[in-house]
Amino acid sequence: QVQLVESGGGLVQAGGSLRLSCAASGRTFSNRAVGWFRRTPGKERRFVAAVTWNGGSTTYADSVKGRFSISRDNAKNTVYLQMNSLKPEDTAIYYCAANRWGTHQFGTYEYWGQGTQVTVSS
Repeated sequence: QVQLVESGGGLVQAGGSLRLSCAASGRTFSNRAVGWFRRTPGKERRFVAAVTWNGGSTTYADSVKGRFSISRDNAKNTVYLQMNSLKPEDTAIYYCAANRWGTHQFGTYEYWGQGTQVTVSS
């Protein structure tokens, strides 16, 4: 199986930046699409961004387009989420997840990390 550990969360002021990391171990990680999701108290888990197995294609939620950037370094078994121009509504627990396939598809994320808290103050 694949194990995922998120890091890089913290407290940041609105307009600031933060970079999250998702470190992976286990077999076939480099062949899987990886996504970032977030969950806010009182709301459901929502998709944020995804990157294909080779980093060749990315997908973003409308709410973060132009502000967030997902990338990966398969040599380091790590996926990143660069978050710029942060807003209070970005406050959430952020999770990374590995897909069964090499491209982003809802419903086939099968391995999940424990999450990292991001808090954006006004």
